[in-house]
Amino acid sequence: MTGVDTASMTAWVAPRYGGGEVLRSEIVPRPTPGEREVVVRVRAASLCSGDLHLLEGTPYLLRLGFGLRRPKHPMIGQNLAGEVIAVGSLVTEFAIGDRVFGEVPCGAFAEYVRADVKSFAAIPASIGWEEAAAVPDSGMTALQGLRDIGKVGPGQRVLINGASGGVGSFAVQIAKVLGAHVTAVCSTRHIEMVRSVGADVVIDYTVEDFTSSDTPYDAIFDLAGNRKLREYLRVLTPDGAYISSAAAPGDNWLGPVRWLASVVIVNLFTRRTLKPLLMRPASADLNYLATLVAEGALRPVIERRYPLTEAPTAIAAFAEGHASGKTVLVALDE
Repeated sequence: MTGVDTASMTAWVAPRYGGGEVLRSEIVPRPTPGEREVVVRVRAASLCSGDLHLLEGTPYLLRLGFGLRRPKHPMIGQNLAGEVIAVGSLVTEFAIGDRVFGEVPCGAFAEYVRADVKSFAAIPASIGWEEAAAVPDSGMTALQGLRDIGKVGPGQRVLINGASGGVGSFAVQIAKVLGAHVTAVCSTRHIEMVRSVGADVVIDYTVEDFTSSDTPYDAIFDLAGNRKLREYLRVLTPDGAYISSAAAPGDNWLGPVRWLASVVIVNLFTRRTLKPLLMRPASADLNYLATLVAEGALRPVIERRYPLTEAPTAIAAFAEGHASGKTVLVALDE
């Protein structure tokens, strides 16, 4: 192992389940890398729905793997951009000083984070810390949903339900990159933002029901889960794809499990493709997304910026929902 490997750091820690109010800023040991790990100084981090689920311990089914009474891994945060300060003995992909971004299992809301080298990709020189930090979870979710499950291609008609959030704002743009005609569904206050990222048609769900339209869609990317499955199928072509994210509705015990199970079951009895989306981090996808951002084909939409020192406030605001793009935490320079 080479690079800095001693001293301490400040990190946000959740000693119990709850909202932003349970977070504590604590001094903890600075991590050291394993053979195939790197340690990254966090320059910016972004919030995602997974952070909120892990912090709250909801749905309760999640606690079977992450701690029944309290979090097994109390340091939170998954998406970040930063500078490599230490590398494991078998790491050849990165060197000290490299700028990287990625998604880690936990601990991104801290001064430093340690993770497997496969969690990261290089940041092109033209991309800033905040932009890079906004990409990983939301960008990969949108990419894998549309490209891998939806098989979206040129000339297809795609509907994004929930187009104004972190994933939705990326999904609109990625669908355009893939050559699709994009209809975006959002609320009134987000219409201009959604148009600005390339939507061909914008439907304000407060005044229009997209499931009553006569327009059939080749793919529906559902990030809201606010309609019955049969309503979505009403506007899906006979060979179309319905992709459901984990944001679908549910209760505090099982969360979206019932909904996702119904999607899987109905898929058995139709020639359409109906699948839940469980994003899998991949460095190849991070590299592809970084290239799109560097080329100007993809623009991370950042609605709110907070100092990393104000993580509880940022999480409380994020938990209110109805976001327009991403919320980013910015580390203050020493």
